[in-house]
Amino acid sequence: MPGVYNLLEYAAVAAGEQVLILAEHSTDPVVIQAIAAAAAYRNADVHVLSTAPFSAGGWDRATPSPLLPAAHGAADVVISLTWWGEVHTPHLFFDEIAKRRARFVSLHQTATAAALSTGARLPLDLYFALEARATAQLAAAEEIRVTTALNTDVTFRNFTTAGHHAPLTPGMWRPFPYGGVNFYPDQTDGVVVIEESTVTGVPAERTTIELANNRVTAIEGGAAAALRRYAPNGYYMRHALIGLNPKVRSAGGTQFEREKHAGAFYFGLDGLTPEGTADRKGPGHAHCDCQFDRPTITLDGKPFIEDGYLLLLDDPEIQELAGKFGPADILLDPNDRLVLPPRYSR
Repeated sequence: MPGVYNLLEYAAVAAGEQVLILAEHSTDPVVIQAIAAAAAYRNADVHVLSTAPFSAGGWDRATPSPLLPAAHGAADVVISLTWWGEVHTPHLFFDEIAKRRARFVSLHQTATAAALSTGARLPLDLYFALEARATAQLAAAEEIRVTTALNTDVTFRNFTTAGHHAPLTPGMWRPFPYGGVNFYPDQTDGVVVIEESTVTGVPAERTTIELANNRVTAIEGGAAAALRRYAPNGYYMRHALIGLNPKVRSAGGTQFEREKHAGAFYFGLDGLTPEGTADRKGPGHAHCDCQFDRPTITLDGKPFIEDGYLLLLDDPEIQELAGKFGPADILLDPNDRLVLPPRYSR
């Protein structure tokens, strides 16, 4: 419940509002009940809509049912416990969310008791401070370089960042638990060794991707055929994210939980159109997210993450803020096996 409390604070749920909870048929009912009960306790009007799972990466373009966007249009707050729905379907895509009044929060692969009792417990204001500081540092940089022990070495340039360091406002979408700063590059160059992706899982054999000028120019290795079939028109680099939440699990969590762990990194390749162009304005229909748990990241050559450790956790101002909630060495400890006591969660 401390994690659910932070979720509803993040969504700014108020008395009298229409709250729509979207859940896949397989979503843990304990999680659904906890969120519904907490919203009802705030005197919101709560509705739960169960839906079949969406297709991975958006390849099935016939979904969702028209019931979902219709219900979305009548809601003040949407809490989605589904995977892929609003990311890769046209009727719930980010641009459609922005046209509606609802505040939209998504728990991608994180609608679990484990996610709500770990990463969701980080105090909201402490996370906002981490995100604001990280966003400012990225926005001031001209180059982001990511390397790993498996010899990934990729550089991003000409990028824009996306950040909003406050509770949601109407027409806004955000993932939960809160976890990272997103950026969109126009130039990506280098070599990537896949450690895990949504298309391949953890490859049994070494698989590499070469990028030049934000396009994938070569795919080699054991999972190459599967990746080529998934996006027959080729790939471009759509976006990337740096994890900031020290209480999110990196051991035992799903990819879309681990990506948010402080010091983690992931990027999303997307399929080119049949004409060979990159289109960020619409939903991706061949989206492949690649996860890196322990990267080293530099901004204009200056260390930002060292072997999976986010250096911002040592920032004196961040340490001072953490101290307002409890011991800073506990709140900012990135050991994901040390669960934050509920008394420090807000």
